[in-house]
Amino acid sequence: MSTLPGWLAGLGAGLTRISERLDERREAAADDLSEVPATAPVRDSVPAPPAYAPAIAAGPEPVVAIAARPDPVLAIPWGIRVAAEAGWRLLVLGGTLWVLMRIISAVQLVVLAFVAALLVTAMLQPTVARLRRLGLPRGLATAVTAIAGFVIMGLVGWFVVWQVMDNLDNLSDRVRDGIEELKRWLLDSPFHVTESQINDIAKNLSDTIGTNTEEITSAGLQGVTVMVEILTGILLAMFSTLFLLYDGKRIWHWVLGLVPAQAREGVAGAGPRAWGTLTAYVRGTVIVALIDAIFIGLGIYFLDVPMAVPLAVFIFLFAFIPLVGAVVSGALAVVVALVTQGVFTALMVLIVVLAVQQLEGHVLQPFILGRAVRVHPLAVVLAVAAGGLIAGIGGAVVAVPLVAVTNTVVGYLRAYSKEQTLHSTPPPHSAPTAEVASAPGPSPAAATAPVAEEGV
Repeated sequence: MSTLPGWLAGLGAGLTRISERLDERREAAADDLSEVPATAPVRDSVPAPPAYAPAIAAGPEPVVAIAARPDPVLAIPWGIRVAAEAGWRLLVLGGTLWVLMRIISAVQLVVLAFVAALLVTAMLQPTVARLRRLGLPRGLATAVTAIAGFVIMGLVGWFVVWQVMDNLDNLSDRVRDGIEELKRWLLDSPFHVTESQINDIAKNLSDTIGTNTEEITSAGLQGVTVMVEILTGILLAMFSTLFLLYDGKRIWHWVLGLVPAQAREGVAGAGPRAWGTLTAYVRGTVIVALIDAIFIGLGIYFLDVPMAVPLAVFIFLFAFIPLVGAVVSGALAVVVALVTQGVFTALMVLIVVLAVQQLEGHVLQPFILGRAVRVHPLAVVLAVAAGGLIAGIGGAVVAVPLVAVTNTVVGYLRAYSKEQTLHSTPPPHSAPTAEVASAPGPSPAAATAPVAEEGV
């Protein structure tokens, strides 16, 4: 029993030494971790161990840590991010266009009158420039040109109305005869149409007209309102044309003053080119329409179709609506020939119309209009359809010149932006300064070459 206290004392001393050794090892491990150099490579996604974490006593195993979560933006694929960036910009652009179209619809009469004034100015402005070169003052040249142009357009309109009213009785008689001939043809045709069915159709038409008298009357009143709006638009277009012819340059400089200074130089270069495109389009369209009206009118006249001259004038006016106008005016001439002269004459008129239109599409337009206003046929069709849906006949008339001008402006601004980027890019460090300074560039004469005649 006397050895038991000594054994317990030895066990306690051994446990004390073990505890001291463990403490020494912990302190040594902590000193090793604190002596790691600050420049040691550490992964970005692995955070540093906290100060209170227990250190590993021994062994070469690395410290295990949980990787941090990536940025949510980086988790989205690149294509989706690009689509989202483009999507919200397209939404802003679409909203801006929608608001702009709403504003234009609210003041549609003013916008169409001003656009018509631009087209008339583009047609008359070269005459003003020639008169000024002959020595006439600006005011006198503008007055002479405007009065002559308005008188000619008014005489054309009066001539059309006079011819229609003068031949209206003869045309109604021929239409009646044509309807009777069509009725006889239907009775003898293989469609097995009976006279009672034809009479029922005529009676239904008469009843429809009789029951809708009130609607027809309201339509007539609405027609009076439309006539008032047309007269108002004509007056606005005339006044706008006068001011554009007389003071076009000052108006253009005032518009440039509204443009931000950084974009003013590009807009100032795009303006004359846009005006040159518009002038070329109006001149070419007038010449092509005049040729169409003369040749088709002569064909109709020699085929003894009534109202040949008014039909020729209608062909001239409808030629300002690309594609659609030619189809409508040609169909009108064929229908008049069919009703008044029969199937053979209508077929001959159709041949004449198609021949002249083929000549126009493949020879006249490429030769007269040239590449300055060349627009793809699909763009023409879509522009005419959109313009007609938005603003009716007026929108269909101005759609194609608007597309041609926009094409010219966008092309010039794209080239101008590339040129500015090249000028702003510093030369490479390997190229000598003298060589860069002596590099050939656009000549001042080419940079300042006039694009078109003096415009608005």
